Amino acid sequence: MDSGEKSQEPIAHRTSTATGLLMKPLEYPSQKSQIPPSPSLSEEQKEKYDNLLKDVRSWTVLPTTSAKNAPTTPIVDHERMWLTRDCLLRYLRASNWNLPTTMTRLRATLVWRREYGEREGAQGVESLDSEYISIENETGKQIQLGFDTEGRPCLYLNPSKQNTKTSPKQLHHLVYMLERTIDVMPPGQDTLALLINFKEMSSGQNPGIAQGRQTMNILQNHYPERLGRACVVNIPWFFWTFYKIITPFIDPVTRSKLKFNEETNLYVPSEQLLVSHGGVLRFEYNHVQYWPALTALAAARRREQRERWIAAGSIIGESEMYLRSGDERFKGGRDGLGPDPEVPAPLTATGSETGVARLDVQEAHSGAASTDGSDDLKAPQEVVVDQPATQAPVALKA
Repeated sequence: MDSGEKSQEPIAHRTSTATGLLMKPLEYPSQKSQIPPSPSLSEEQKEKYDNLLKDVRSWTVLPTTSAKNAPTTPIVDHERMWLTRDCLLRYLRASNWNLPTTMTRLRATLVWRREYGEREGAQGVESLDSEYISIENETGKQIQLGFDTEGRPCLYLNPSKQNTKTSPKQLHHLVYMLERTIDVMPPGQDTLALLINFKEMSSGQNPGIAQGRQTMNILQNHYPERLGRACVVNIPWFFWTFYKIITPFIDPVTRSKLKFNEETNLYVPSEQLLVSHGGVLRFEYNHVQYWPALTALAAARRREQRERWIAAGSIIGESEMYLRSGDERFKGGRDGLGPDPEVPAPLTATGSETGVARLDVQEAHSGAASTDGSDDLKAPQEVVVDQPATQAPVALKA
């Protein structure tokens, strides 16, 4: 178990008293962010989803590894919980709604999650904990911080801060950070934003071709439909040689989400974007402060979701909207036995007398969401965002 899950210490805002710089993750998106609605399904797509759900709910055992004739063991709770309605839809979309392909890919990922990260005494994605990964992030070469204009959590990749030699553990580190970034996604958002800065990177720090291919394999095969966009800045000349080589391994949909040397503040609100990327957020990576805070935040979100999943009956096909928000209208997901769950009323954050944001759920069909401008972050040229302890939800765009 991740040591962060045992901590009872509240997740408080941390800054350096000497510098006033932010030193922990931001817990919620800016109120300027808007999460687009999920695309509606056609009748044919609904039927394919229903058939997939029926098949997946019949699974009782899985191979322990991808080796031929590997022994099987029962599917356990965290695997059943991973098989959400939204997860099944992501794999359907990534497989062009081909049912046999989707089933094969889902099974392959479940087996991969069982065996990935193998090392002495442990294996499996769930076994990658903060203590094991900690040394890889001591320099802050990967940082989950802030959210983009559509509420996607941002994962910064800083290759110039590479502090370890090439090894499988570097990819374990990436998988761990992807999982933590997914943990903090707000309700209604199931994609993330990668912000990659090659500033001050030398050619010797460029990942090898083999590692690049492994990375693309993991992202495309085991995290399909998770990348919302990737902003790549300060690109050195040698990157293009590397990119040209690995481009054949990047599917066209993924390539379309890559933004090269564009203004990142077009995609991320300036108050949640690092100064180094064109924003006004002043942040200093301090491993002693940041790492426990990220661990605790992610663990708290996982606990909340697991408690809701158990309370709702521990079913395969549960709605991520329900798991992340507790919205009863999504409880039970779409199981093929009834109509689709209703689209939620827009969520807005409005001010209170104390200045702490609270959640208002508008009545369904009541019109566009509104926000109290008094809660907007009015940033000077450089700001440190002091977030309230309670959730400040972002609007769900109608």
